Amino acid sequence: MSALAKRYRLPVAMIAAGAMSALLAMGLRASLGLYLKPMSLDLGWGREVFALAIALQNLLWGAFQPFSAGIAEKFGTGRVVTVGGVLYATGLYMMAETTDPLAFHFSAGLLIGMAQSGCAIGIVLSAVGRVLPEEKRSFGLGLVTALGAAGQFTVVPIGQVLLDRYGWSTSFLLLSMMALGIILCAVFLRSPIQSMTAVGGTPEIALSETLRSASRDHSFWLLTAGFFVCGFHVAFISVHLPAFLSDAGLPPETGAWSLTLIGLFNVIGSFTAGVLGDKFPKKYLLSTLYALRAIAILLFIIFPITIPSVIIFSVLMGLLWLSTVPLTSGLVASMFGARYMGTLFGIVFFSHQIGSFVGVWMGGYLYDTIGSYMPVWWAGIIIGLLSAALHLPINERGVLQPANT
Repeated sequence: MSALAKRYRLPVAMIAAGAMSALLAMGLRASLGLYLKPMSLDLGWGREVFALAIALQNLLWGAFQPFSAGIAEKFGTGRVVTVGGVLYATGLYMMAETTDPLAFHFSAGLLIGMAQSGCAIGIVLSAVGRVLPEEKRSFGLGLVTALGAAGQFTVVPIGQVLLDRYGWSTSFLLLSMMALGIILCAVFLRSPIQSMTAVGGTPEIALSETLRSASRDHSFWLLTAGFFVCGFHVAFISVHLPAFLSDAGLPPETGAWSLTLIGLFNVIGSFTAGVLGDKFPKKYLLSTLYALRAIAILLFIIFPITIPSVIIFSVLMGLLWLSTVPLTSGLVASMFGARYMGTLFGIVFFSHQIGSFVGVWMGGYLYDTIGSYMPVWWAGIIIGLLSAALHLPINERGVLQPANT
């Protein structure tokens, strides 16, 4: 096989396998919000118990992400994805058997959180980003994010059908079998270690120097702070929207098809963001996305909650849902290069997951305390506008240049 054919085959195989791994990981995670209300009622828990477990999942996912990325950069992505798939299946199996809040926090929180760090979008994007040239990177990252986002409109309806037919316990068992498919994806994510090193004889910059440079760069911290808001929005809506719509008097299945619609239009939004990221400054695109999110949430909560308003909100939020991911990860690669993109994006992503923790936990806590989600919706509007402002001063230039040797 010619060198050109080999060079072409590797990115295509990794994009396909990475997209399928992300699809399963993200789709299974997006389904969990369907179980909040029925599981809490069946086990006599307040909503904070379920919400805290998912909040911990998001926090631990973010905490483990830089380490998973570092291991993948040293030993290959395939090994890390394999471990992630095993942990995912184990965690879902244990969730099916749990009746105790502590055991639920261990399975849904710790195990699934660790699993996500090893097989979900963060680890996949860093692997794909390393094998794509700079001029095609944003497009490739957008494509993988879009394909991975398809999990929300394919897996979530399956989760709703299983929940309606078999109840939450058996449903979790069946979902755990789906998670085993992630392990098969790992076979095609075994990127050769030499593809992760400096190319074309360019001197490689050490990880320690890269981390020092990032820690001193204000643009890196603005990007990190802004991504907190993305996590807050996405996690709160994913987990609490079905219950919010049910509380508003809409049919129970409304939450499932709302998340499905978000997932469907997320594919369009993520892919479009990736394409636009190769043509326009990413910081301005991100600023626009966060401002539009704030406007969409504001319009949703100030008008009556009806089926048409849910459809409009789901479509708008879907277009803006993970559109931030290819732009944010692309900015990291633009500023610091692709070699340690996984580790650096893992740090930025940790901020995203702190936001996820706050959004999910705050939703459950405030609902149990005051019986309303409205303060969290308003908080989402305010910080969305703040994030839009934070992205404007970001400098997209390359921060690191290899030293001459």
